[in-house]
Amino acid sequence: MTAITPALLDDIRGKFAHVDTCPFTGPRVFFENAGGALTLKSVVETTAKFAAIPDNQGRDNAASHALVSVIDKARADAALFLNATGGKIIVGESGTELLFRLIADACLGSEAGVVLGSTIEHPASRSAAARWSQVAGKRHVLIAHDDATGTVTPEAYAAAVTPDVKVATILHTSPVTGMGMDLPGIAAAIRAVAPEALIIVDGIQHACHGGIDVAAAGVDGYVMSPYKVFSRHGYGLAWASERLSALRHNALIGAPEGSWELGTRDTGAYATFSDVVGYFDWLGGRVSDATDRRARIEAAGRAIHEHEAALTHAMLHGTGNLPGLAEMPGVGIIGGVDNPAREGLVGFYVDGKASAEIVAALSDEGIRVHTRKADHYSGNVLTPLGKPDCVRVSLCHYNTEGEVASFLAAMTRILG
Repeated sequence: MTAITPALLDDIRGKFAHVDTCPFTGPRVFFENAGGALTLKSVVETTAKFAAIPDNQGRDNAASHALVSVIDKARADAALFLNATGGKIIVGESGTELLFRLIADACLGSEAGVVLGSTIEHPASRSAAARWSQVAGKRHVLIAHDDATGTVTPEAYAAAVTPDVKVATILHTSPVTGMGMDLPGIAAAIRAVAPEALIIVDGIQHACHGGIDVAAAGVDGYVMSPYKVFSRHGYGLAWASERLSALRHNALIGAPEGSWELGTRDTGAYATFSDVVGYFDWLGGRVSDATDRRARIEAAGRAIHEHEAALTHAMLHGTGNLPGLAEMPGVGIIGGVDNPAREGLVGFYVDGKASAEIVAALSDEGIRVHTRKADHYSGNVLTPLGKPDCVRVSLCHYNTEGEVASFLAAMTRILG
């Protein structure tokens, strides 16, 4: 049994909106978390609260002062969540937009050399690195990921990194394979050869699974999309180190040194990320005896990983008298069946059946999953495998083994 007991799981599910019912179609199982996680009820309430406040930051009145306090608290909460010391917490338009900004500044602000990344990366970081390396006159080098495991390893980075690497990008977790990368190991491999490289991490898929420690990883930038970590659409959140923040970047003339944000951001966006951090703190207090907030956040991450691993194991190997995906005829698993890097996601294909057909059939059974196609989002993973598409089933810690059983029963019926 995992640290998330059935009783605790009931409490967890009670904190999320639409946990088992779609507001448009009725009852359903939600296995599309990689496309956007469920939203905390507290985030919904906080959004409404701050949307109604007419006052703005930076004015000499009580309401404005209160808003600034909310923003300051959210920045401190985000830094705690990331275990970031120093540097800047930045709120922007989206995770993708922030990746572009951090990578652009790193490319333009560093000396001539190499921008190093990998083929496993989401197009957000790959596209930004491709564009800004060219603008900055740098060479963009991509390390090939391992098709069999859906990962890129520290050893692969170590074999490719050279002393002239000035900027490096790392994907923490793939939204296609579902595999997490060894972030500290990769960063250490880069630092061993190019110690001054600016390292920027795409943490968009990883964040909802917990376990982020930018201080231990020794990186310079980390980017999240809060709607994928129990908050809402409309903003992205990032951390940039002191030396990355010290580089020249788009800013208003006369703005404070190191300022990243352009214009006035939504106070409610900041406030809702405090709700997210508060939720991890609460969960960590339920699965551990820790009294320190950071220790509780870390405990929550461990419990989330453990629970999701149990769910994906059941999905692959079966539960009760239901066979798992790995036992179903014609089913292939992206990244292999028993892959220890897996984080709450199973990508699969069925020989002779279009993935969109399976997704539609599951939808008819009240189970929400998604098709990934060999397009600009997922072609880097699917094309080398010779697959035009796959079905992505993405779990989260609020999902239950009963929901996995419903999925497996539906798949048994669909496959006949």
